[in-house]
Order: sequence, then structure tokens, then C-alpha cells
Amino acid sequence: MYKKWFVVLAAVFILSAGFVRYIYVRGADAEYHDYTGAHHGHTHNHAVVLPPTLLFPTPEPGRIILNLSETPETCLAVNWRTDTTVAAGFIEYAVATAGPEFRDKVTRQPAQREYLQVRREEEPVVTAHYFSGRLEKLTPGEQYVYRVGSEAAWSEWFQVRMPDAAHNKISFLYFGDAQNDLKSMWSRIIREAYKTVPQVDFMLHAGDLINRFDRDIEWGEWFYAGSYIHATVPSMMTPGNHEYGKGVKLSPQWRPQFNLPRNGPKGLEETCYAVNYKNLKVISLDAEQIDESPVYREQQVAWLDSVLTHDPRPWTAITFHYPVFSTSPNRDNENLRRHFKPVFDKHHVDIVLQGHDHAYGRGMVKNVPTGYTVKDKTSGTVYVVSVSGPKMYELSNDPWMQRKARNTQLFQIISIEGNTLSFGSYTARGELYDAFDLVKSKQGINKLVNRIPDTPERL
Repeated sequence: MYKKWFVVLAAVFILSAGFVRYIYVRGADAEYHDYTGAHHGHTHNHAVVLPPTLLFPTPEPGRIILNLSETPETCLAVNWRTDTTVAAGFIEYAVATAGPEFRDKVTRQPAQREYLQVRREEEPVVTAHYFSGRLEKLTPGEQYVYRVGSEAAWSEWFQVRMPDAAHNKISFLYFGDAQNDLKSMWSRIIREAYKTVPQVDFMLHAGDLINRFDRDIEWGEWFYAGSYIHATVPSMMTPGNHEYGKGVKLSPQWRPQFNLPRNGPKGLEETCYAVNYKNLKVISLDAEQIDESPVYREQQVAWLDSVLTHDPRPWTAITFHYPVFSTSPNRDNENLRRHFKPVFDKHHVDIVLQGHDHAYGRGMVKNVPTGYTVKDKTSGTVYVVSVSGPKMYELSNDPWMQRKARNTQLFQIISIEGNTLSFGSYTARGELYDAFDLVKSKQGINKLVNRIPDTPERL
């Protein structure tokens, strides 16, 4: 039996400085660290006890997650972590049955192991083994069970259904920035979203999943908030500026804990990539590298143009963190727009899903080289900016937005069936806030049909 880990987290606030002291206790050993940070204008005095696995790994598999692969109809990508006493990890899987008899036909597959040690100045060292594996040659449309672990400890059995190209309906969830107060505040968003559409095909996260790129406790809270949802609904994510540190350094946890496609430009593996999901092509662009690196910016422009030219799908969705059209004042991304909007226009991209501005906005913008703020109900690209966490910014009054909101936590459900894309944005209460359909003609021109509810805008 492995040694139990106990963590006591005590928080003491010195109100004038917003100063916090955390005390982690592991068995008989105590480690102290300090953290200084603002709390969005509110002061709280409280002590919090957090489960040990939010920070420290154990022999039991934790932070289990499914990711979309390049071939999602036949391949599942799985990741998890343990402590370093676990030398080898395995995935066991079988076709799901109505009873427990699937256990008689289990296939075991070894996983790849990666050692990672991370520490922020104010936190204790966190050392872990991360495991990753890909289950390939699966049957489209089939339902599978899987578990991960080793003889030291196994996870529970999770169940997942593979997409079936014979049924062209797709539905996925889109989340803007989670970023802050992940355990306490973002958890209700992802759980409400899952409750609203439990048979969703996958989840898309548009960057800033956490606040500080290398802070392991925040990654722990992100995984805690989604819990088993992460292990049963495949995810794809694009990095935001908060997944990067100084010197454009990607979060050290990103590649060990996620298992994303590596089919983008060299050097941007698992941050810039494409997935073909039935009749939808969904693409992640690395917005921070677009902003910081002229070389990677040009590479992504050329790669995107090539992918959309040589491997098109009837529907195209693109996600990256920085908005082409901003929802908040003084946050215009002209450089990004100048380089990428012409590519979107050339290939008639259907929808662009973004974050960063911590306010909601949605509008269709005409696909023309000039006059790029002109609204259009036909032939345009729909741009959406959304936020799922509690951090909020002011809302601008830019005319490109047909529906907007401030101080509102949201999740989005996007469904595609045949020639129609349906979009719905829901509040944390599960109430519909914005909705529209895109109806594609035989000529490939989209008509936008608004279904905006008659509730007032949250301004």
C-alpha cells in the first residue's frame, strides 16, 4: 500500500499587500512558500484545504485526459501522470459490453514515460512521471472502455465512443479563457456544459487554460474542475499568452500532459496543428508565436494556406487565442489581422473561435480585402470571442459585434449537420444567450440566420 499524502493549505492574507502564505504538509514534513497576487479587486479572508493530488502525484493515475488525434475516427490519444515510484504505465482497452464480460477480452498496450520536475519560487518541487499512449486502428462508431495505470494502481474504466463518418452530425464545446479560480469558479462552467450536452464529440479550449504558465497547482485545479469529463470527452486546445512565460517559453507541462497532433510547422508541434473530424477541418494556430516571432508567423501563414488549399473539408473552424476583432477597448491585434484575415477570406473559413479579451462578442464579417469591419449576412466569416472563467474586462462598442456581453461566464455548443452549422452560447446558469445558424449553399456561400433570444444584452 502506498504512502498516503496529505496536504494542508493555509492561506493568510495581509490585506494591504494581497499577500498569501501557503503551508504544504506532506506526512511529517512541512514546506512553506509565499505567493503574491491581486484578487480582482475583492479581499477574502479564508483558509482552504486542497486534495493532495491537486499538486503532488501519487502512484494512482491522475490528470487523465483524452486528446483529439490527427485521425480521430480510428485513434485515441491518452495522457496521465503518477509519482516517480511508477516505472511503467499501460493502457488497457476493450470493446464495451452491456455487462462486465469485456474484462475477458482486454488488450494491454505500454505507454511512453516522461520525467518532469517543475518548481516556481513560491511552490515546492513537483516531480512526476507523465505517460502517453495512442490507441490506433479502432473501429469507427464503436464504443470502447479503457483504463490506465500499472500493477501499482489502476484508474477506473472510462467509456468513449469513436466518431462514425457514416453519421455526419458533429457537436463540440468551445470554451474561452478559464484562467483564474479554476477549482472554485470554472468548474461549474465545464460541468454545466457537459450536463447540457453529455453526448458531445469533443471540447475545444481557446487558450489561457491557466494563469501562470508553469504553476502546477493551477494545472491541478484545471484537471480537477473537469474531472472525469477530461477522460471521457476528447479535447483539443490552443495555447494562450498565459501558457507562455518570458522568452516565449511554452508551459513545461503542456507537451507532457497533452497528446496533440504534430502535423503543423516544425517547432510548433502540438500548438499549431490540424484535425479532420468527419466533414469539419478544425485548426489550431499558435497566437503567441504569431505575435512574438516573425519567422513562426510567416510559417503559420504559409502552412495554413497550404492545408486549406490541398486538404479542404466542407466546413472549417479555426481557433487561436488573440482575437482578429477585439471585444475590449484598446486591445486591437492589427498585425494578426493583416497577416491572417486574407487567408481566411481566400478559403472562406466558416468560423473563428478566440479568447483573450474576457468579454463576449460575435459577428459575421465580409470576406473582402478592404472594409474588413463591414457586417455581412452572406459569404462572410463568423468571428467569436468568449470567456468561461471569472476574470472579466470592459466591453467595447465596436460595430462588428451583433451580440455582445460583459461580466458573463459562457460556454458554447457548436453543431454541424449537412449544410447547417448551429451555434449556441450559454451562460453559467445554462441559459441561452446567443444563437445563430450558418446555412451553406451548394456554391459554398453561407447565409447567417440569427436566433438571438429576446433577453437583454449584458452590458
